[in-house]
Amino acid sequence: MTREKVLFLTGRLAEPRLRRVLEGMGPLPFDWEIRQLGVKVAALMTTEIVERRLGAVDGAARAVLPGRFRGDLDRLARTFGIPFLRGPDDLVDLPEWLGRPGGPPDLSAHDIRIFAEIVEAPRLSVAAILDRARALRRRGADVIDLGGLPGTAFPHLEEAVAALRAEGFTVSVDSGDVAELRRGAQAGAHYLLSLTEETLDLAFETEAVPVLIPARPGDLDGLLRAVDRLAAAGRPFLADPVLDPIHMGFAASLARYVELRRRRPEVEMLMGIGNLTELTDADTPGITMTLMGICSELGIRQVLVVSVSPHCRRAVEEADLARRILHRARLEGSLPQGIHPGLLCLRDRRPWPLAPEEIAAEARAVRDRNWRIQVAADGIHVYNRDAHRVARDPFALFPHLGVETDGAHAFYLGVELARAEIAFRLGKRYVQDEPLDWGVAVDREEAPDTHFAPPGATLRRRGEDA
Repeated sequence: MTREKVLFLTGRLAEPRLRRVLEGMGPLPFDWEIRQLGVKVAALMTTEIVERRLGAVDGAARAVLPGRFRGDLDRLARTFGIPFLRGPDDLVDLPEWLGRPGGPPDLSAHDIRIFAEIVEAPRLSVAAILDRARALRRRGADVIDLGGLPGTAFPHLEEAVAALRAEGFTVSVDSGDVAELRRGAQAGAHYLLSLTEETLDLAFETEAVPVLIPARPGDLDGLLRAVDRLAAAGRPFLADPVLDPIHMGFAASLARYVELRRRRPEVEMLMGIGNLTELTDADTPGITMTLMGICSELGIRQVLVVSVSPHCRRAVEEADLARRILHRARLEGSLPQGIHPGLLCLRDRRPWPLAPEEIAAEARAVRDRNWRIQVAADGIHVYNRDAHRVARDPFALFPHLGVETDGAHAFYLGVELARAEIAFRLGKRYVQDEPLDWGVAVDREEAPDTHFAPPGATLRRRGEDA
């Protein structure tokens, strides 16, 4: 059988490193060839440069471009008659990228439904509720949960449910007031949060699906009685043993989820994660991923997410990405690792793609006065043809840059050095002329890609002539 051949397209500075990476991987299931296209920085290649300089591709099955190449892959495929792919952003990630069967994983699928609660719904107008619901849907919510407030009237509940349904939303009503739940069900709510064995009769008055919780904290037996009653009647429901905050029964509440799954393996369950994310002073991406991992293992296919506290403002986005990563990992029989970096918000797994000595070697090859900035384990590196300096504090570097009388250049270098220091202190990838990648913690200007593209460190610089 003829082995396929893969072309790797790169620039002058990256060619030696690309060769070392490919040769260091040992035997590969394909033959490879590096094509250096005559630009210093690979990421600055354009569609036109590739078309002019690549030459014949006879015998090649496909070509791989740097991950930060922003040209037209479809146009190149039409020009040369083979597929063109974007590889990882940095060469340090190439072995992992090549080692994934079938290429980057598709994260379009998941099997967990997100209920996103609008906690202060009674205090919002119907128009404001609709605005909030639209935003939550864009972030990944599947069900809009209208939260009731104890002692607060909700006179426009029916109008809110009807307006949401008219725009195609799936709606749940969340209240400790049975009368309010009844009103929500009569208005057309799809789910009711929450009923207990003491209020279960409401479930037989409506087609809305109830979420069952213990009548008293920790009463799993009472929850099971409610579960069995509805199961015997053939009525749909979700069961939630209720996740308690840390130091208020958290560990025991986790055990209840495990025990409910053990005793009723067929039951559909819901976990509300707000008691941990909202009531713990810790960054939420890791908490969310851990709880979603528990749901994935236990087959809990519904989660209730709230985002009241400012530190939980990205809770829906975090849950959405976590469910996609976990679903893909389960399909692959793998750890939830190396699939998508979006929940690595403050730190990266491989923050420094080059060792200090490798940066020094690149610095010795520079022949112009443009300043390059890179970050390694020993600090911030700034270099051009005349100098190579390393420091942990940008203020130690600035006096040596010679830009005191050039305000625009000084401003540019100040911004880049500030980014570099943040990346160095936290352990994040830094790429000159690129914003730091904060993952799902911030809004992106473009829609997030659903395919793995690890944050990288391909050199970029201002004023480079390709």
